[in-house]
Amino acid sequence: MRIPDTSSSTFKACIFGAGAIGGWMGAALARAGCELSAVARGATLQALRTNGLELVDEGGRQRFALRAESEPEALGVQDLVVISVKAPGLADVARRIAPLIGPQTLVLTAMNGVPWWFLQAGVAAELRGRRLTSVDPQGSIAAAMPEKQVIGAVVHASCSLDAAGVVRRHFGNTLILGEPLAEAGQPLTPRLEALTDLLVRGGIDARASTHIQRDAWYKLWGNMTMNPISALTGATTDTILGDELVRDLVTRVMLEAKSIGERLGLPIAETPEDRHAVTLRLGAFKTSMLQDVEAGRPVELDALVGAVRELGQICAMDTPFTDALLGLTRLRVRELGLLPR
Repeated sequence: MRIPDTSSSTFKACIFGAGAIGGWMGAALARAGCELSAVARGATLQALRTNGLELVDEGGRQRFALRAESEPEALGVQDLVVISVKAPGLADVARRIAPLIGPQTLVLTAMNGVPWWFLQAGVAAELRGRRLTSVDPQGSIAAAMPEKQVIGAVVHASCSLDAAGVVRRHFGNTLILGEPLAEAGQPLTPRLEALTDLLVRGGIDARASTHIQRDAWYKLWGNMTMNPISALTGATTDTILGDELVRDLVTRVMLEAKSIGERLGLPIAETPEDRHAVTLRLGAFKTSMLQDVEAGRPVELDALVGAVRELGQICAMDTPFTDALLGLTRLRVRELGLLPR
């Protein structure tokens, strides 16, 4: 595959899922000089068409022009497609994304949890090539995304929407990029370096990784507990960790996940208490899953917790605390109508 000419003013970048994270990344791509577009629906589509994309951060308020369409067919083949929907919306993206993808298109996935490509490389050899049914039940997502054209991304930024098309970045500005099919420690590919440089030019602290599975697992290790517990309780992260019994539950779930990671070949050197300290330094904040519950949006429980349970089963490891957390949260969000039965 050719190296994308990210310096060209005709480099076409499309955001599929122009929510908070998608909008943050879209603003960076626009700042870097890309010809920006978005696939959107409803109020977001109308807002983008009328007012463009707006980003609010410590630097002030910026507005960016872009083309917004409801159907991918109207935009045609892109140089880069950024998928930034929540996990429950990914199957719909898979059904609709084909018109955007040509033989040289890069597909950048910027999502929470365990991605569908997680076991393709970068993990213990005996576990590779398996499909995670919790993430891609029918295999339709993998079938729709040309695996050799996919770039994985791990987001370390907190963003929200002030209104449709208006993104506010609160803290964090980091995006870690990596090749899902690369073996750990392999040299960076030219296309990965070019894409990383493009996002740096746009103002994001983008970093190229030689082991994107490790980066994805490390992030998951922290938010696979905070998210579901906040959805269950309505509590912010400081309150969750401030209760000694709940904090102990968080620790036990994290220890189960840490053991699974070791079996996968993705060891974590830190202790749960190390990670609790990091979370507490961020202050009182609502997790993305709690925000989704409050807004009545589908939650990405399977990608964040169900996939960990499935990985435990694949590794023949018991996960009683993870199972309990998954079951209780699943029951809660199903009763709210935010997860299919």
